[in-house]
Amino acid sequence: QVPLVESGGGSAQAGGSLRLSCTASRANRYLLGWWRQVPGLQRELVAHIYTSGGTTSYADSVKGRFTISQDIPKNMLYLQMNNLQPKDTGMYYCAAKQGLAAAWDWGQGTQVTISS
Repeated sequence: QVPLVESGGGSAQAGGSLRLSCTASRANRYLLGWWRQVPGLQRELVAHIYTSGGTTSYADSVKGRFTISQDIPKNMLYLQMNNLQPKDTGMYYCAAKQGLAAAWDWGQGTQVTISS
């Protein structure tokens, strides 16, 4: 499997935008997702997309502000994050599953820091 590699994290002010990118071949991958880890809290699945059909789903905390998308020819996964808030600060991970019951494969993560 092609490894998952995130990019695009960084710092922004509240109300700003960032776009995360991940090299993520859809070959043998059933589901792609973006997770967020805040110290002291459980890792949260903020958005996911089924590679076949493109159906998406979002956590309530990001619904209406974040958009997950895939560029199939380029083997890329994106997370467009708008109207960012300090609560969005955390480590963001690109992840993939080969099947419904499979374990998640993880990227190395990219840090997002939002200041008020």
